[in-house]
Amino acid sequence: MIQRDFHNPVAIRSFIEQALNEDIGDGDHSTISCIPIEKKGKAILKIKQEGILAGMNIAEMIFKLLEPNCTLTTYKSDGDNMQKGEVAFEINASIHTILKGERVVLNCMQRMSGIATLTNTYVQKLNGYRTKILDTRKTTPNLRLLEKHAVAIGGATNHRFGLYDMIMLKDNHIDYAGGITQAVNKAFDYVCSNNYNLKIEVETRNIKDVEEVCNNCIGKVDRIMLDNFSPEQITAALKIIDQKIETEASGGINLDTILDYAATGVDYISVGGLIHQAKSLDLSLKALIV
Repeated sequence: MIQRDFHNPVAIRSFIEQALNEDIGDGDHSTISCIPIEKKGKAILKIKQEGILAGMNIAEMIFKLLEPNCTLTTYKSDGDNMQKGEVAFEINASIHTILKGERVVLNCMQRMSGIATLTNTYVQKLNGYRTKILDTRKTTPNLRLLEKHAVAIGGATNHRFGLYDMIMLKDNHIDYAGGITQAVNKAFDYVCSNNYNLKIEVETRNIKDVEEVCNNCIGKVDRIMLDNFSPEQITAALKIIDQKIETEASGGINLDTILDYAATGVDYISVGGLIHQAKSLDLSLKALIV
């Protein structure tokens, strides 16, 4: 099922306002100089490259923020396969609205469609495996909500959105806290004493770390990350863990290696490249002159 709602609609609106302000500044002087403000027009979103469509809802939000009474007629939906030559939507609004919103709409949709397309490639590759694909926090500053939304549209699962919605004890936390057991115990006490609804994940760097988690942290940790493990090492780790804790493989996993990791039976594989390796797809907004 395609996730169509944003994780934080209020933050998305704030992002749109900032993006429009960045582009428009004190006025769209190109449009103001040659087109009467009262003139209405139509434009279509043309698809120029095949892939997975994403960003239809944010396009509507952008145009509606500029002109609440504009009309957006959609011909495709987020998550749809798209082919070159197809039309995603038609916008009927003030020409000033169309031209002020054009670049922000295209920047968002091209970026999101690229991420959704690459993500879907990963998802399709794991068809038949129980392992789920996760994204990471390796996102473009201030674009995380859009980029993670695109991952969900592409069919993968969102990992935590930030430092606030899950406790993840990584190598630096562990080293600063004095070790895995110390870090987990402190984090667990913190969650309990503050009555926080936060899951705890802990990173392991070798089999010895896995053994320590299994010996000392069962009941306190919700997921164990196997960071930079080979598939063979993950297989060994899973035998030790024995399904007592959720497992996540991470660290440099890509399309060439992901099947080897999925074959181990690990619960999750996190792939930062879903976002930071994605290429924007080619879309354009074209005026309809009738």
